[in-house]
Amino acid sequence: MAPPTGAQIIARSLRDLGVTVLFGIVGIPVVEIAEEAINLGIRFIGFRNEQAASYAASAYGYLTGRPGVCLVVGGPGVLHAMAGIGNSSVNAFPLLLLAGSSETHLVSKGAFQELDTLSLLTPHSKLAIRPPALEAIPDVIQTAYRSSWYGRPGTGFVDLPADIIQGVVEDVDDVQGARVVPDAPKGGAEEGKLFRIAQLLKSANAPLVVIGKGAAYAKAEGVIRELVDKTHIPFLPTPMGKGVVADSHPANTGSARSTALKEADVVLVLGARLNWILHFGDSPKWNPKAQFIQVDISADEIGRNRGDAELGIVGDVGVVVSQLTRALGSWRYNPHQSDFVTKLESAKTKNEANAAKKAKENKTPMTYARVFDVIRSTLHRLSPPGDGGIVYVSEGANTMDISRSVFTVEHPRLRLDAGTYATMGVGLGYAIAAHAAYNGTSAEGSAGPAQSKKIVALEGDSAFGFSAMEVETMARYGMDVLIYVINNGGVYHGDSDDAEKWLAMQKKTEEGIKEGGLRSTSLGWEVGYEKIAEACGGKGFLVRTPEELESATVEGYKSKSVCVVNVIIEAGSAKKLEFGWQASSKKAKKSAKL
Repeated sequence: MAPPTGAQIIARSLRDLGVTVLFGIVGIPVVEIAEEAINLGIRFIGFRNEQAASYAASAYGYLTGRPGVCLVVGGPGVLHAMAGIGNSSVNAFPLLLLAGSSETHLVSKGAFQELDTLSLLTPHSKLAIRPPALEAIPDVIQTAYRSSWYGRPGTGFVDLPADIIQGVVEDVDDVQGARVVPDAPKGGAEEGKLFRIAQLLKSANAPLVVIGKGAAYAKAEGVIRELVDKTHIPFLPTPMGKGVVADSHPANTGSARSTALKEADVVLVLGARLNWILHFGDSPKWNPKAQFIQVDISADEIGRNRGDAELGIVGDVGVVVSQLTRALGSWRYNPHQSDFVTKLESAKTKNEANAAKKAKENKTPMTYARVFDVIRSTLHRLSPPGDGGIVYVSEGANTMDISRSVFTVEHPRLRLDAGTYATMGVGLGYAIAAHAAYNGTSAEGSAGPAQSKKIVALEGDSAFGFSAMEVETMARYGMDVLIYVINNGGVYHGDSDDAEKWLAMQKKTEEGIKEGGLRSTSLGWEVGYEKIAEACGGKGFLVRTPEELESATVEGYKSKSVCVVNVIIEAGSAKKLEFGWQASSKKAKKSAKL
């Protein structure tokens, strides 16, 4: 038996850690690692850009609960993948990034794609490390893998010089294989604090449970559903916390969000952060007298912004909620002791009626609300939400903001969006990750009764442009992703619904005329995005009417190849630029605590 090369040792280490999927782009010298991984039965998904590959690996980590692994070349490959590192860190998704680099003896000489990645990535990762010798590879990779996963998830980075990858071990006995890393130990809360929190919840007039994506990542849906069912406390899911408790649950306040925030006096925050998504806990969005009880895996979050450190708990959401449910005993929230639930129900009725009215507005071009209503009703007919057979990926300011309340989910980890970093360009990488997690040959994800899932990506036309060539990646690997490009011809909004008017604006821009030309938010007029799918062997549809959209949805859902549905909607050029999550009636008087 020939002595193993560094590439073989790296691939074996990944296999021994239980890695079944590898995302990335190959080149010299990491192509040898990818080939050895394939030889060992590890699936390699090759992307068209490292940015999308790193996004996919981080999302795979979130969906499966174990680190996603990304392989890239050195230098520019690492720079492109830094987008995924930032996404992993801010969203707390576990990511293991492996990158090649120039030979160690050529450092500082201007070697091929030379970059001091350890210095660059140390501030942005949980661990950045390089194996000092071939024999150390398994231990170094195992350490970086564990570091990315344990505690608050983030990125573990391993720099792999060419001489390490291509080197040969002299004595096979010197190489010890990597060991499977078990699930991290899970901590709970002290009894005294649990008693205090239980008493506070019992005394509340308007209690509220906020459910974040951290609860979905922790797979705490069972105990959180038990808490809500036993106590009858209203709950509010964050966009990626949807489905931890079913959207159809009567205690869901999602359609009365503003009222819930303004009225709640005791707020139990489970796996969510008091950041911009939750308006920092500040008034006027929130009740200025509200008390926040934070449950988070990271001590850094406890007491942040409006959080109260004396009420916060550092621990696993599932363990803590189970403890809290026992501490509350047989207590149930009585909605008749205050008018909180009455106000919530009134707001729900009003808001849902307004949404239903907008959804049925027939005009050409179509509106966001009409488009999403047609897609929702058609998909629900094809795959009832209770089955958990669809994963929704959504990005683009308006597309994401409007669709989050339209597409209901009954199970966790079935909705992905731009997340805490509000990152545009994640959509297609996330869709590939979801397909691999739920439909791959070694699918590791679980959510709802459906064993396989249709991946549906709702893309703003601007967001789609960041990674549109990953449609070819989907086609190459037979991923039957259904992509909707919501095409209004611009960032936030387009310029005109009329071709002649748009061409006149374009001409003014070409001629250097300042007034009346294309604006900074402009994109091309009715770009034929559906043709990208057709060019790659998939299916493309251009739709303008509800009837065309329904037909394309049915065909796209049933298709076994990637589909792009190019949906022409109103440009919305006369509407005010505003992102709903950041809109506020006035500036808070107090600054946020750091």
